[in-house]
Amino acid sequence: MASKVVDLVYWRNMRKTAVVFTGLVICLASLFQLSAITVLSYLCLGIMCVTFQLRLYYKLLELLGWNPGVHPFQSHLEHDGTLTSKETVMLVEETVLLIAFAITEIKRLLFIESVVDSIKFVVLLYMLTYVGVLTSGLTLVLTAVIAIFSIPLLYKKWRIRIRRIVRAIKAFVKKIKNMCLSLYASVKRTPAPEAASRPVPAAAPATKQTAKSK
Repeated sequence: MASKVVDLVYWRNMRKTAVVFTGLVICLASLFQLSAITVLSYLCLGIMCVTFQLRLYYKLLELLGWNPGVHPFQSHLEHDGTLTSKETVMLVEETVLLIAFAITEIKRLLFIESVVDSIKFVVLLYMLTYVGVLTSGLTLVLTAVIAIFSIPLLYKKWRIRIRRIVRAIKAFVKKIKNMCLSLYASVKRTPAPEAASRPVPAAAPATKQTAKSK
């Protein structure tokens, strides 16, 4: 299953990926105007308008004796898309582990196990409030689908330039980091001028010393 998704994302089969990508974009764009039930109903009706006509056409050819009775969608009907018991158990286990991991992480962030991670989570939630005001969840899903199918293709086409840019950004970040570390180390090494700031005690008067000696 995962290998098929990777093949679709990386456009290894151009025709299949184009069909899936176009269908997803059209369905998601249709949800802006219609409900999910309406979009699903119209999608199934559109598919059946094509399959029904082809089925009647092949049936007519069979009645005329020009077709030996071959079903036009026999390969799709014979395709076994059911999951075996082992695959079902593995899929359920992965789903349960993913849900448990998500619940554990959310609980850890909400109840402040790590202050730094919780602060990052608060910042992320605060930014998501602005994102929710500007866009909707459907817009984000549509943008994510376009990005998933576009970024691997762009990376495959501009791989050398992207690697050069990434290396340059990493070198710049490393330079800034080293500069900050060296500045922090230099500030930490300079001792506080305690000895210079302390006042030098004045010498005792000579008259008192002579009086004591007498």
